[in-house]
Amino acid sequence: MPIVTIRGLMGSGAPVIGKMVAEKLHSEYVDREIIADVAKRLNTSTKGVIEKEMPPGSFLGRIVKALGEGFGMMGGAPGIYKDLYMSAYLPTWEMPLDDTRYLKNLETVIRELAASNQIVIRGRGSQFILKDNPEAMHVFVVAPLDIRIRRVMESQNLDEAEASKEIERFESSRRAFTKRYFDAELEDSIHYDLVINTNKLSFEDASLIILGALPLKDMEPK
Repeated sequence: MPIVTIRGLMGSGAPVIGKMVAEKLHSEYVDREIIADVAKRLNTSTKGVIEKEMPPGSFLGRIVKALGEGFGMMGGAPGIYKDLYMSAYLPTWEMPLDDTRYLKNLETVIRELAASNQIVIRGRGSQFILKDNPEAMHVFVVAPLDIRIRRVMESQNLDEAEASKEIERFESSRRAFTKRYFDAELEDSIHYDLVINTNKLSFEDASLIILGALPLKDMEPK
């Protein structure tokens, strides 16, 4: 039951690669947008709609269960903690970094999803939360800055200065998040099983490398 966590520098291609890996594994791909959407729907949907759209055995149903575990742990109702859950999946620069209560809920969601099925999880500290999970492979994706700037320019329709500023803002926030909540350096390779440079590798090739490495994860070192 492979579990892949994938994190990357902005413009490295990590989100695209993660989705490719999930497709090839016929598994689910989860990122903050998916869980934030579920948290929002939990707060606004009636019980009947939740049961219809998110049955217990489904992917969204598992997220509902994980969120429910967090609600129980916090001793509150979903509506009370809506902002807390939403903040856990906001971009870091929009998240109240002085509010650490959400971290327990974040850990609950990620551990619950990892325990329930094979899955690809993008970022949000999953490489640290699941660091002791023997079935999890942790991947970090990099690329030279000039390549990443060009990709962000193309994907977000920005000029070079804007793309460079966006990358700096994103990466500074991720580094701050990692240091504050996990006391670690995001780009320290010791936290990953596999580091991939997409400078000369296509995203497709990168996804195939990850798939090829998965069977080696459980092998004893020689």
